[in-house]
Amino acid sequence: MNRIITIGREFGSGGRELGRRLAEALSFEFYDKEIIAQIARRTPFTEQYLREIEDRVPHILFPISVGKSFWNMSDHTFWQTQSVFHEQSALLKELAEKSDCVIVGRCADYVLHRWSPYRIFVYADTDSKIKRCKDRAAARQTLSSDQIRQNIVKIDKTRSKYYSFYTEQEWGKKENYDLCVNTSGKEIKKYAEMIAGLL
Repeated sequence: MNRIITIGREFGSGGRELGRRLAEALSFEFYDKEIIAQIARRTPFTEQYLREIEDRVPHILFPISVGKSFWNMSDHTFWQTQSVFHEQSALLKELAEKSDCVIVGRCADYVLHRWSPYRIFVYADTDSKIKRCKDRAAARQTLSSDQIRQNIVKIDKTRSKYYSFYTEQEWGKKENYDLCVNTSGKEIKKYAEMIAGLL
C-alpha cells in the first residue's frame, strides 16, 4: 500500500508550502489545485465553478452554465455540490492507489482512511498568517491587515463547516491528526526537512 500524507491547514499558515516541500523532500507526488483541473475534465463543471464551491458546505448557489443550464433550485444545487465531492473522493482514491503522495485539504484524511494516511494539521497565530498572506501577495497586495484578518476568519470558518459536514469530525481537533504543526514565525522549509526526517 502506498504511503499517503494529508495536510489540513488554516488559511495563511503555510500548509500548502509545507506539503509541497515535504513531497519534494520525500520524492512523493503532490496534489492540491491540480485536483480541480482533473475534476473539471471528469464532470460538466468548469474550473471556475469548482473553485467557487471548494471548501463550502452544500447550499443554494447562483445558476451556472456549462453547455447547459442549471437552475437555482435547492435540491439540484445540493446534488451538484454532492456530486463534486463524490467525484473528488473517487479521484483521491485513484491518486492514493497510484503512488506515494501528499494531498492538501479536501477531507483527504477522512476519505483515505483505508490507507491509514499520516495526517498533519498546520496552524499559526493570526499575526503570522497575516504576514504570510502579505508576503505571498507582495506587489499585488491591496488589502489592509484588518481585511486580511477578516478573510482568514471567513475562510477558516467555511473550511471548518465543510470538513464537519462531510466527516462528522471537528476540523483542527488534535485527536483527528497524527501531527499538529504551529508555523508561527517559523521557516516552512526547515519544518518540512524536520518532518521528512521524522517520517
